[in-house]
Amino acid sequence: MPNQIEDYAAIGNCATLALVGRNGSIDWLGFPRFDSAACFSALLGGAQQGRWLIGPAADCTQISRRYRGDTLILETTFETETGSARVIDFMWRRDGVSDLVRIVRGLSGTVAMHAELIVRFEYGSIVPWVSRQEDGRLELTAGPERLILETRVPLRGANFKSIGEFDVAAGEEVTFTLSWSHSYRPLPPPFRANDALAEAELFWSNWAAPIKRAGEWSEPVLRSLLTLKALSHRETGGIVAAGTTSLPEKIGGARNWDYRFCWLRDATFTLYALLEAGFLDEAKAWRRWLLRSVAGNPDDLQIMYGIAGERRLVEYEIPWLAGYQNSVPVRVGNAAAGQIQLDVYGEVLDALYVARRAGLAENDASWGLECALIEHLETIWDQPDDGIWEVRGGRKHFTHSKVMAWVAFDRAIRSSEEFGLEAPLEHWQTVRDRIHKRVCDDGFDAQQNSFVQSFGVTELDASLLLIPIVGFLPATDARIRGTLSAIERNLVRDGFVLRYNTTTGTDGLPPGEGAFLACSFWLADNYVLQGRIDEARMLFTKLLSLCNDVGLLAEEYDPISKSQLGNFPQAFSHLALINTARNLMGAGGPVHQRSSGSSKTREI
Repeated sequence: MPNQIEDYAAIGNCATLALVGRNGSIDWLGFPRFDSAACFSALLGGAQQGRWLIGPAADCTQISRRYRGDTLILETTFETETGSARVIDFMWRRDGVSDLVRIVRGLSGTVAMHAELIVRFEYGSIVPWVSRQEDGRLELTAGPERLILETRVPLRGANFKSIGEFDVAAGEEVTFTLSWSHSYRPLPPPFRANDALAEAELFWSNWAAPIKRAGEWSEPVLRSLLTLKALSHRETGGIVAAGTTSLPEKIGGARNWDYRFCWLRDATFTLYALLEAGFLDEAKAWRRWLLRSVAGNPDDLQIMYGIAGERRLVEYEIPWLAGYQNSVPVRVGNAAAGQIQLDVYGEVLDALYVARRAGLAENDASWGLECALIEHLETIWDQPDDGIWEVRGGRKHFTHSKVMAWVAFDRAIRSSEEFGLEAPLEHWQTVRDRIHKRVCDDGFDAQQNSFVQSFGVTELDASLLLIPIVGFLPATDARIRGTLSAIERNLVRDGFVLRYNTTTGTDGLPPGEGAFLACSFWLADNYVLQGRIDEARMLFTKLLSLCNDVGLLAEEYDPISKSQLGNFPQAFSHLALINTARNLMGAGGPVHQRSSGSSKTREI
């Protein structure tokens, strides 16, 4: 049986990420960056598209796994009729080299092990040339890509893969190291796996040590923060939305997207999560990435960027990959980068405002850039856009987009008032009030007593849950209470929140997807704002139960098949988990901070 999404664990080196199945197979990995072409693509095809399996040769009586302490070092324990063994997986990095390390340790008895390495560069399409070096290491090369395999286990070639069998007895240890580097550079020196293991453990443990604990939720919050760190790039500061592409939102469906890029939508949620946990350095790095990426002509602002701020994220399909459980197409790149989404202006201005309030060192160019963005937004806020969910069914006047345009002006006004920054305050206030009135007039359906997905329709949308969270209206407002009730009646399935009704054709895609986990956390946040703490805790506990055995979440959940859906692990889901946990701890949580303190909007 193929691995389910929740059967995977993630390991990484803050530049790229690998997925390791419960069966000991690494089915997804691209070097040297998150968005690099994968050399292991079995996740989206089959074993022949590339994987690295290390596991018992015989059937297991039990498999268990965990991360070692507060690290990203994965330990999988296999128990068989003859004994037990543990496979320790982690990633490390050297100058110009990325290392994937697998250490097999015998725990009891003797276990016969099987190793199978299938390397296929360029998403499973290129078979490398394999040669043996004088020092015994195996070199696998194709064009600019090179992998070096180092192990004492004898390997044989068969059907374009490298296979080996070995026994490991109690107290014995067998190591494998797979090192990536450019083929035109000198061979990297031999690797000391156990030294690297000690370094990796020290790195992750030291990073996690200062985390501000989250009370009873400390363990899932810590694992989510570690996952967020794993999805961040150590040099650029960019944080990718997920480590994978094309894991489906519906099995067999076409909602399969590449999430290995950085979304502005996540900016404010990310800053709150990092700042609340005490990670000022990471928050500063994220803000620097944000300012670099959005710099330039405000007309050119994108909804997402590459890991280093790249703008061309051309989308194409890979026809030779059958897709996860036959869900096609498999896509690389993301055409949504060219969409118009008004909400990103609000996210950027809100994030930079939060950074100021947190005391992050001011960038001299930041305020000038923000003013330019506001000036441009004034000319386009009343136009239709593609919306937060990146619909491909045509632009509309999405209510959430207009609300976030209001947020952009509101946070710019706050920054000016609170930090003495020069601005045309009266004019900005007039525009902000005009946006507020337009949303309340055209985005609210009195018959339903609810805000709606877009102007002039009756459909609902989970993004409306953000209206009180961003401070557009207080949670006690009758219109907010009515919206929450309408969402509970129409978008909640088996206790989880759908983004919207996909059968209406609004998004231009075939219908059907799972419950969107971040939206379900937003529902819990709304309960907190309305004082419905018991309901918030109950929903949060239910959402935590969806984490897999090592604490990871995908983008969505199918309550019928009881399985995770969408790209994995998903930053947006873990960000929402972190912030909701903080919100449940008391009145000082992110949802209280973000929803309060707005300069008063004048009724016009």
